[in-house]
Amino acid sequence: MNTQKSALLKSIEQEIINRDIARALRESAAQLVFGQGNPDADIVFVGEAPGKKEDEQGMPFVGAAGKFLDEMLESISLNRQDVYITNIVKYRPPNNRDPFPEEKQAFLPYLYRQIAVIQPKIIITLGRHSMECFLPGLRISEVHGQVKKIENRLQNTEVSGKDTSYNIQNTKYVLLPLYYPAAALYNGALRQTLLQDFAKIPGIIKSINHESK
Repeated sequence: MNTQKSALLKSIEQEIINRDIARALRESAAQLVFGQGNPDADIVFVGEAPGKKEDEQGMPFVGAAGKFLDEMLESISLNRQDVYITNIVKYRPPNNRDPFPEEKQAFLPYLYRQIAVIQPKIIITLGRHSMECFLPGLRISEVHGQVKKIENRLQNTEVSGKDTSYNIQNTKYVLLPLYYPAAALYNGALRQTLLQDFAKIPGIIKSINHESK
């Protein structure tokens, strides 16, 4: 494991706590759920916000949706130690409500910095809220499972404090929007669609590796 990257991620996590980001959410949640996995991962999964189980355990995607995510990872011969999993919002919204726009906005710079430290080959968004942070104005029903090349700009941010090396201005990423795993638990057709989209991941990584040679 890359100890330098781990230390950088830990410093970002600590900054969220020190700056008391989204105080109202923090006060209603049990703890911060920052992210989990391999800091050298080729794949970063981004969900929307922690749920009840995640809030209790301090880890992302450990409830029913997380078990389904584990199954999908296994279907392409991966596990949690191979990838990095996080959410946009790092505290559980009360009663698992959708995150408010201002809550997502408060956490976005920290998400971008997580991604900048990890430098994944692909970002996989899970659900509409996550997708909209990278692909605003698109409908997940129309673009799920389609590879998108994005260029994120985090302009003139003060969030990094003295160290601005985490900013990802003009950095290109490959993004794959997928449906949220929890939605597929109660919808057989959606489950099959998600499994089919998920099965594309190894081929996408192979294509990225080929292009980078």
